[in-house]
Amino acid sequence: MKSPGKILLAGAVAVATIGALAGCSSDGGSGTDGGKVHIVVAPVLPGATADALSALADRVAEFEKANPDIDVKAIEYQWTGTTFAAELAGGTLPDVFNVPFTDSKTLANNGQLADITKDFKETSTADKWNKNVLDVATGDDGKVYGIPWGPYAMALSYNREIFQKAGLDPDKPPTSLDEIAATAKTISEKVPGTAGYMQMTQGNTGGWELATLTQSLGGRLEEVGADGKATVTADNDQTKAGLAWLKRMRWTDDSMGRNFLFDWGGINEAFAAGKMGMYMSGSDVIGSLMQANGFDQAKYGVTTFPVADAADAGILSGGNVDVVNVKDTPEQIAAAVKWIDFYRTGPTADKDAAIKNAKTLQAGNQAVNAPTLPVFDKATWEQNQEWVKPYANIPAANLAPFTSGIFDQKIAPEPPQHTQDLYGALDAVVQAVLTDKNADVDSLLQGVDTKIQALIDADSK
Repeated sequence: MKSPGKILLAGAVAVATIGALAGCSSDGGSGTDGGKVHIVVAPVLPGATADALSALADRVAEFEKANPDIDVKAIEYQWTGTTFAAELAGGTLPDVFNVPFTDSKTLANNGQLADITKDFKETSTADKWNKNVLDVATGDDGKVYGIPWGPYAMALSYNREIFQKAGLDPDKPPTSLDEIAATAKTISEKVPGTAGYMQMTQGNTGGWELATLTQSLGGRLEEVGADGKATVTADNDQTKAGLAWLKRMRWTDDSMGRNFLFDWGGINEAFAAGKMGMYMSGSDVIGSLMQANGFDQAKYGVTTFPVADAADAGILSGGNVDVVNVKDTPEQIAAAVKWIDFYRTGPTADKDAAIKNAKTLQAGNQAVNAPTLPVFDKATWEQNQEWVKPYANIPAANLAPFTSGIFDQKIAPEPPQHTQDLYGALDAVVQAVLTDKNADVDSLLQGVDTKIQALIDADSK
C-alpha cells in the first residue's frame, strides 16, 4: 500500500493524484507526422479539479514550448494489474503511464515495457540516481524500463520528549529489533501510562507492517515464479520471527500498552497525544501528524527501521514508476522519456522548482523537509536540502538518524499480487498474537496462505 499520509510535491507532482484532461486511449494522439512526435501521457488519475487541470495544462504548454517537435496529449488513466494485459494486447495503453513498485520489475522481465536505457542515460539526472530506488525499474538484464517517483520507505518514528523523560538519548535511537524492544521496555517502565511501542492492526495496516517486519528479516510473503505467478508464503520463518518479537514485547515485557486495534489514523492520533514512544510507519508521516493531529514537530524523531544482515533483507518501500508503452517507436520512446524527466524528476533537481515547492508547503503549514526515500544520490539530496533550508519547518537534526542511514538500505517492494487482500488477512493474525497469548501462529499463517492463494489461482482460470 502507499504510505497513507503521503504529501506529494506541490505543482507538477501534486496534480498527479487529482485530475485528468480526457478519457484514456492512445488512439488519435500517438505517432509521428508533420515533423512532430505525438505522445499520449497519463500523469493523472480520474477526478479532476479546475485548478489541477489548469496546472497540468500549464506544465504541458511549458514542455511543448521547450520541445517544439513533441506534441503531448494528457489523459486520465489508472493502471490495474487485472486489465493491463488486455489493454496492451488491444493497443489502448497510453505512451506513458505509471505502475506501482510492486509490478515494475515483473513487467520489465516479461518484456511488457519499453527499454528506455538509451534515452534515460541522456537525461541530466541519469548519473544522480539513488541506485536502490532505480533498481525497482531495472530489469534482470540490467536495462532501465522506467523512472521511479514519489517513493516512501517504512521507518521508526519516535517521540523525542518521551525518550528524554525515560532517560534515553533521542539522538541515538534503536538500531535493531532487540534494541527497539529494550527501549520500549524502558519507556513503559519509566514513563507511566505510556506504551513503549505500538503496532497497527486494522484496515490492512497490520499486514502492511507485518510485511515490513518479514522483509526486514529477509523473508517474503509471496514468491513470484518465472511464469509471473505468485505463491503465497506467509507461513515462513521470518514472519514467525517478527510475530515472536511482537509477542515478546506484548506478553513478556508488557511494553505495548492495552490498545491493539489501531488503524493508520488512530495510531497517529495516539502518538500525537503522547500515548506511545515509538511506532512503525512511512518515513513521511510527520506531514500528516502536523496537518491532521497538530503534532509539535520539534518533538518528532525518526530513524531507519532495522534491516537484518541477510541476503534478501530490505526495507519495505512503495511508490510509482513511470513507464513507456512497449509498442512505441524509438522516436516516441525518446519523447516519452523527455516528458517523464521534465514532469517527474525535474522539480527535485531544479533549484527554482524546489524553492517554489518549499514556499508552497511552508505557507500551508505542511512539512517542508519531511524525510522521504530520496530518488537521487546523497549529494543531490543534500543540495536539495540546502535549497529548501530557509523554509524547513522540522529540525534537521531530528531527522538525521533516518536521512543518514536510508541510502544504505536495500529496497524490498511490497508483495505483488492481491496485496491488500493479503494484508487484510494478516491483520487478524497480528491481532491474535497481541490479544491471545496462546495464539496458534502456524495454523493462522497456513490459513492465510490457503485463502490468498485461492484468489491468485482464480485469476488464471
